[in-house]
Amino acid sequence: MINPTDASARLAIDVKDVGALRQAARDNSPEALKATAKQFEALFMNMVLKSMREATPQEGMFDSQQSKMYTSMLDQQLSQTMASRGIGLADVLIRQLSSVVNTRMAEEQGGSPEAALPAIGAPVIPPAAPMPPSSAVDGARSNSSRPAHVREFQERLGAHADEASRATGIPAKFMLGQAALESGWGKREIRAADGTTSHNLFGIKATGGWNGRVVETATTEYVNGVPQTKIEKFRAYDSYADAFRDYAKLLKNNPRYEKVLANATDVAGFAQGLQKAGYATDPNYAAKLTRIINHSLSA
Repeated sequence: MINPTDASARLAIDVKDVGALRQAARDNSPEALKATAKQFEALFMNMVLKSMREATPQEGMFDSQQSKMYTSMLDQQLSQTMASRGIGLADVLIRQLSSVVNTRMAEEQGGSPEAALPAIGAPVIPPAAPMPPSSAVDGARSNSSRPAHVREFQERLGAHADEASRATGIPAKFMLGQAALESGWGKREIRAADGTTSHNLFGIKATGGWNGRVVETATTEYVNGVPQTKIEKFRAYDSYADAFRDYAKLLKNNPRYEKVLANATDVAGFAQGLQKAGYATDPNYAAKLTRIINHSLSA
């Protein structure tokens, strides 16, 4: 196990120690973070010492290539010794890196890496402000073991998903998963030019005889396997409840989604059915949706 507290007892040029550090990093060892921060602090101190050496007169009587080499080795060892006692830089790095690691772990536990990126077919727009709180909160859906953004998404939209589930027979978590994929967990909603939200969590375009309000924005579509940016019109709703109702209506009334409803009890069948029915042009849409439902929303 890497132990950064005894760095002064080791040689700075010990290759085995570097190899152990790399292995610990691969194993996500907590000690690897501390050891890496100490190594960086030692590197920083070595750069300081090197700058000091270069600023002093050289080419004296006893100076030679050999003396410079041993002086460099001495500076490396001094740097490691000073870093083992600490100058404060390693502590700052540990706090910073711990924050990054925790964020990545939350993303891995709370959603797929794809969910953190704009879904193919979703509008290419800047991150939006958080959704306003919903009046109905389903406490049964809140799970303390899940990341905060997943719990918040479920609590705000759970009641609407339940209503749509009763109308379609599709499990509420399936629809929440698709809303999360399309909207980036509500952070990349489709918005009008003035910044107002369309409440369109499912990326439904303003086609098929839609007579309501529309929002025109850029979106990424795959054409013959090649991603292209296009300007499309999307439906705009007065509330998230209306968005879920229209989504349920679309799946129930459009014949091409018959197989989706028929396979509504199976995650993979539901996701693959949507992709085959042409809901999205992203060739990896079904895999992304399946992963979100299974890894983020399943108990």
